[in-house]
Amino acid sequence: MKISKFFVLSSSLLLASLSFADYSQQPHVAPFIDRMVEKHQFERTQVLEWLKVAENQQSIIKAMSRPAEKVKPWHEYRNIFVTELRIKRGVEFWQQHEETLERVYKKYGVDPAIIVSILGVETNYGRNTGSYRVIDALSTLAFDFYHSIEKRESRKKFFTIQLENLFLLAREQKKDPLTLKGSYAGAMGWGQFMPDSYRDYAVDFDGDDFVDIWTNPTDAIGSVANFLTKKGGWKKDQPVATRAHIGQQLDTQGLNKMRKPKSTIADLKERGYQPVQNFSEDSLAFPMKLTAKYADEYWLGFNNFYAIGRYNPRIKYAMAVYQLSLMIKAQRCETTETCS
Repeated sequence: MKISKFFVLSSSLLLASLSFADYSQQPHVAPFIDRMVEKHQFERTQVLEWLKVAENQQSIIKAMSRPAEKVKPWHEYRNIFVTELRIKRGVEFWQQHEETLERVYKKYGVDPAIIVSILGVETNYGRNTGSYRVIDALSTLAFDFYHSIEKRESRKKFFTIQLENLFLLAREQKKDPLTLKGSYAGAMGWGQFMPDSYRDYAVDFDGDDFVDIWTNPTDAIGSVANFLTKKGGWKKDQPVATRAHIGQQLDTQGLNKMRKPKSTIADLKERGYQPVQNFSEDSLAFPMKLTAKYADEYWLGFNNFYAIGRYNPRIKYAMAVYQLSLMIKAQRCETTETCS
């Protein structure tokens, strides 16, 4: 019993000390500090000051260890996002921002329902944009979590780059990086943009000379569309996904691989996937399998499904966005008699 109490006490003290980690003094953080000074001409004292007050967040580590996309089967994951309340709020959001969504469609060609759905899945239309300081989230993930996990160098590099971009966007937008808040992964604003995505794809869509994804839904709408077009390769008025029946002989090669589609519908039919709708035989798609409550579902994802996947590279995420968009569009048609 004494040993157990000592272990619990020691663990508690360790977690407490991690919460107040002084990243400015940690040897493995030094290369990052040098990079900010030498490449980007930040004042060393300023970078040290920011990293000194950044805090390790154990709740972030726990959340990153068990993302819903990985641990929940499709039917449970779907029920988180495709709900009557979120559909209703999506219709209301569309009505409130109809003019902006129409402008976005004309400029970028992105289906307004998909934009509304992404904002619904990401933050419930701005209601939950995250309560973590972004600097805490990115420092924890760059310098503690992935630093201690073997064979995760790519993820460590990703979050280190995000922290670099956080400081750059703060300087460019005259923001204090200590005040910016977001998700446990460091994503910000209505559309949950990572810092590099903000710098690359966020746009000023209302013409006020400030790109505000935190409190301005107009900029958020334009930014999501710009992202889907430029990074995702969204194609105007093209299909997203379709259900498929399967044959007795099924070729599962490439199943559930979120990659740019390369197989034609004709090829997929030969491999045992029969789309429930008619598409050109040379249309490109990839096969998906989702675990529903009572039986597996098979789908084919087209280029625009992959475009959504560039936002979050998970099959379940992109499918939740797509199905929520269909429900929002259907209810909008019923309630407003506007079916475009």
